[in-house]
Amino acid sequence: MKLMKTEEAVGQILCHDITQIIRGVTKDAVFRKGHVIREEDIPVLLSVGKDHIYIWENNENMLHENDAAQILYDICKNDHMRPSEVKEGKIELIAECDGLFQVDSEKLNAVNSLGEMMIAARHGNFPVKAGDKLAGTRIIPLVIEKEKMERAKKAAGNGPIFEIRPYLKKKAGIVTTGNEVFYGRIQDTFTPVIKEKLSEYDAEIIGHEICDDNHERITAAIQKLLEAGADLILCTGGMSVDPDDRTPLAIRNSGAKIVTYGAPVLPGAMFLLAYYGEQKIPVMGLPGCVMYAKRTVFDLVLPRIMTGEVLEKADLDRLGEGGLCLSCPVCTFPNCGFGK
Repeated sequence: MKLMKTEEAVGQILCHDITQIIRGVTKDAVFRKGHVIREEDIPVLLSVGKDHIYIWENNENMLHENDAAQILYDICKNDHMRPSEVKEGKIELIAECDGLFQVDSEKLNAVNSLGEMMIAARHGNFPVKAGDKLAGTRIIPLVIEKEKMERAKKAAGNGPIFEIRPYLKKKAGIVTTGNEVFYGRIQDTFTPVIKEKLSEYDAEIIGHEICDDNHERITAAIQKLLEAGADLILCTGGMSVDPDDRTPLAIRNSGAKIVTYGAPVLPGAMFLLAYYGEQKIPVMGLPGCVMYAKRTVFDLVLPRIMTGEVLEKADLDRLGEGGLCLSCPVCTFPNCGFGK
């Protein structure tokens, strides 16, 4: 690569895209890498501030930005992803299916810490849809040492940095608890919320049991739904410290192993997660906030559960940073700080 005065570069080959930015109008390449400069191109190049330009010269120890961006893409990509067109030295990763986007943060940080290269991604553990932009890759200089890109490959290890976990077709059972609903004192407004949230993931609801506050009846309802083939159980209400709230005891007595009762998330501190049997069937106890708050801990956990991910207590513990929902008058979740 050599530097030349633009006015002397007719007949030379551009070694990178030349970008034109007109505020409010365009930001795009006026010339692409490999373009042979013509006499009529000189005024255009000068108008975008290119009094000097770089001309490509082969160097077996160096890589062009486009080739380096391809290497970064290769260490990021996984199933259900595709690349964008290489543009101005950048390649973006695009989702090819709906699912949960996950990031190996340790690998991502290791590559970015090498310097002269970058991978920028959206937050992990959040839903994405087919066609969504996931990440972008590029190097900072125009060319980079091949050896440094080998170090990037090594830093990323064997597995890819990103993953999209497609949603599973779950069979859900709902257990609505509370004397007030069971005896018809109030209308059940909790179950419709759960059904609406499950519909986002195309879950099939195979059963709905309504119980009073008797923990033995709640346990029996859970077991009935499990026997009917449910691979996801959602228990609504009865999760506080009040003496009549017995849902946690009922879940424990069903044989499910409790992962956590309580989560560092507001709304949703009284959330319970358990797993039943060798199949690790999730059983959740949902506090009342899930019924009335726009977004809660349930919205952070449900997408991961719907991919079949088995969560541990540490996964819930890590929700503390970003776990405070600000209850904005106009909710923009997931395009906000909640859960991030």
